[in-house]
Amino acid sequence: MRRDQITNHQRIVIKVGSSSLMHPETGQPDFARIELLVRELANLQNWGKEVILVSSGAIMVGRQALGLESRPDTIAMKQACASIGQSRLMMLYQKLFSEYNQICSQILMTKHTIVRQTSRRNAKNTFEQLLKMRVIPIVNENDTISTHEIEFGDNDSLSAVVAALINADLLIILSDIDGLYTDDPRKNPEAKFISHVEVIDETIMALGKGTSSDVGTGGMSTKINAASLASSFGCDTIIANASDFRIIHRLIAGEEEGTFFKNHPSKGMTLEQFLGDLSD
Repeated sequence: MRRDQITNHQRIVIKVGSSSLMHPETGQPDFARIELLVRELANLQNWGKEVILVSSGAIMVGRQALGLESRPDTIAMKQACASIGQSRLMMLYQKLFSEYNQICSQILMTKHTIVRQTSRRNAKNTFEQLLKMRVIPIVNENDTISTHEIEFGDNDSLSAVVAALINADLLIILSDIDGLYTDDPRKNPEAKFISHVEVIDETIMALGKGTSSDVGTGGMSTKINAASLASSFGCDTIIANASDFRIIHRLIAGEEEGTFFKNHPSKGMTLEQFLGDLSD
């Protein structure tokens, strides 16, 4: 598939991490960047695309509201921060989207949402109805009630599950790196950028690196795993840099930015299998 064909994709899932929504110097929300993100998504909707946002940030916003200097390290404190932050984050999104005459909604998920057939079907039906009404669903893990047994663990995985669940055409994972490299470019200046991945094999999987962020939870490894799941369900994936959210419309226009992962549908892949692998 050529990049210029991406513009034909209709149903698009966009994942944004906590570190992309904050000022790195202070850990406070970056309102200018969040407003630009909202404008880009509203414009995609006006373009006629179906848009789903998977947004981290609830724990970050709750942590900021409580004046905590570092990320909470207990489940109870994480859940408390998420409980405070999720409502504040949605209030911010709703205010900004309303300025562009766009309605958004909130969907909170856990593994049980997908593993259980009835709740998975209900979730899919909810997504379909919202998209039919031209609403932009904003998805996050339900951190307030999640425990190790029922959590996705990172929103890279969640975004891929959402893309698979709703049969999305394209998954865009925005991060603090330009895409996939042969090595960590922050440590190895000789690392080469990879703009196109035809097949996600063991060599590609081995390129995954950890994260050094104090805010996010997923590194390159989780992003490659997410691309692999999306690929198995017929969804293309792009991993790109979130430093300028205007990259979203450039990617949809087919410009050569980020790393593009071509889809390869697999009849044998199931969401239950993927979620089981996350627990191993």
